[in-house]
Amino acid sequence: MAYGKLEKMLILAFDSSEAAESGGKMEAKDSFEALINPETYTLDYKLKFSESGQGQGTSGKQLKYEYTEPEEITFEFLFDNTGIIDGKPHDSIADDIKKFKQVLIEYKGDAHEPRHFKLVWGENSIFKGRVTDVGITYKMFKTDGTPIRATAKVKFKSSIEEQKRAAKENKQSSDLTHSRKVKLGDTLPLMCYRIYGDSKYYLKVAEANGLGNFRSLTPGQDIAFPPIEKTGKQR
Repeated sequence: MAYGKLEKMLILAFDSSEAAESGGKMEAKDSFEALINPETYTLDYKLKFSESGQGQGTSGKQLKYEYTEPEEITFEFLFDNTGIIDGKPHDSIADDIKKFKQVLIEYKGDAHEPRHFKLVWGENSIFKGRVTDVGITYKMFKTDGTPIRATAKVKFKSSIEEQKRAAKENKQSSDLTHSRKVKLGDTLPLMCYRIYGDSKYYLKVAEANGLGNFRSLTPGQDIAFPPIEKTGKQR
C-alpha cells in the first residue's frame, strides 16, 4: 500500500462567504496550519421547534418545526514549544497563539467584520463558516510561569446564505407554513425574498397576518409565511 505525504489541516481565511465557497490556499487572505491534525471533531445539527396548541387526546403541546439552524463544527488545536512534536523547540508559544488569534478572531477594518473560513484537510474541504467561540487552555508551564503547551477549542458555524439555506430546507414545500421573528432592519418584502426567493408576495403575507400597515414591523414580532400556493405563486 502506498502512503502519500502527511497533510496538515489548514484554516483558510477569506473576506466573504462567496470567496470561501470558491477560493483555495492561493486566494486566501491568511491561513493557519495545525501543528498536528486533530484526532476527532464534532459536528452539531440543531432543529428549531415552537410549541403549538395541545392536540386532542394528548397530554402536552405539540412541537411545530420552524427551521434547521446552521451546522456547527468544533475542533481542538494544539500549541507546543517543547519540540517533542515537530523537533523545533522555541522559547514561547505566545507568538503561535497570537498568529492564531489574528487569523481567527481579529476584526478586519476593510471588511468591517471578522473573516469567513474554510477548513481544508489535504484535498478535502471539510467545512465553511464563521468562528463563534474560541477557548484557549494553557496546560504546561516553565518554572517562571511561561506556558509551553496549550490547546485551543474552536467552534465554527456554517455561513450558508439565507437563500441557499432556504432552498436546502425546501422552504417552498406546499404543505408548510413558516414563521419568522422580525429583526431590526427587516422589511416584509425582504423577508418574503428570503423565504420565497421573490419579494412580490409581501401583500399576500401582510393579508395573511392581518397587518394593516406592512411597513410598520416591530422587532420580535412573529410573521407567518404561508405555503407558496396560498400566496398565488405559480409552480
